Amino acid sequence: MPLPSRERLSFLYRKEEGRLDRAGWRFGVAGLLAILVPMTLLWLAVFPYTDHDLTKDPFFVWQTVAAYAYLVVYALAIFLIAVSFVNLSAKRLRALGRPAPIALAGLLPLAALVAGAMRWLQPRVAEVMPYWPVTLADLALAAVALWMAYELGVREGGEG
Repeated sequence: MPLPSRERLSFLYRKEEGRLDRAGWRFGVAGLLAILVPMTLLWLAVFPYTDHDLTKDPFFVWQTVAAYAYLVVYALAIFLIAVSFVNLSAKRLRALGRPAPIALAGLLPLAALVAGAMRWLQPRVAEVMPYWPVTLADLALAAVALWMAYELGVREGGEG
């Protein structure tokens, strides 16, 4: 399959105007996942190097510096992917005739960012934050993801 043109990529990811069919939305999400999944796997591999105890380790550990440098790149990529997903999904929601397509398109990135933040925060403040809110955030993320996958990628309508 040939790579899409620059204009097509700009339409899919950089602008929220327009309408998109199911196949176009699925193609666009696959492109975003092709970037997100390997970057996330790499983050999971380097994450243990972010634990740096100055009482045990020297001040400068190159693995820790590299892990935090990658974290900066990864965080920027997450935000760009989230914005691209909102733009992509707003087109599909508009084609389905949904009200407030930008707000609905932002539900999944918002749920993912909240769940991720809670998952990161809870072990650091476990004495004041129980685990059940993290579980609720994960369940909300799963529900939103399933709804959006069905609504935008499976449900018929807006194909014309």
